Amino acid sequence: TVRLWDARTGTAGPALQGHSSSVMSVACSPDGSRIVSGSCDGAVRVWDAQTGTAVSVMRGLGGHEGSVTSVAWSPDASQIVSGSYDKTVRVWDAKSGSAGPVLQGHNGAVTSVVWSPDGSQI
Repeated sequence: TVRLWDARTGTAGPALQGHSSSVMSVACSPDGSRIVSGSCDGAVRVWDAQTGTAVSVMRGLGGHEGSVTSVAWSPDASQIVSGSYDKTVRVWDAKSGSAGPVLQGHNGAVTSVVWSPDGSQI
């Protein structure tokens, strides 16, 4: 579960439910309209930030084979990158949820991912 709170008042907002294991990473889209989460269940989920409704789930075929430890939005919010204990970094289309490139070569778990400010590097 991902929980949201109003930063000014401390009032609880929507609880984003759908992951079946611990959530390891959460990031807001650049415009704040969507939230992405990565979990030990191996899924990357996109949520509507206002309603808490699930928008898409990235997992299964083309998905991570281990816990997702880190997620990040591209600067233009068109893509999401995720890192995992399965030693891969995966790129996803943020609208369709379809899998893009799998970036391999790490010798251990990928525990943090980030886009460069211009979106040219991960």
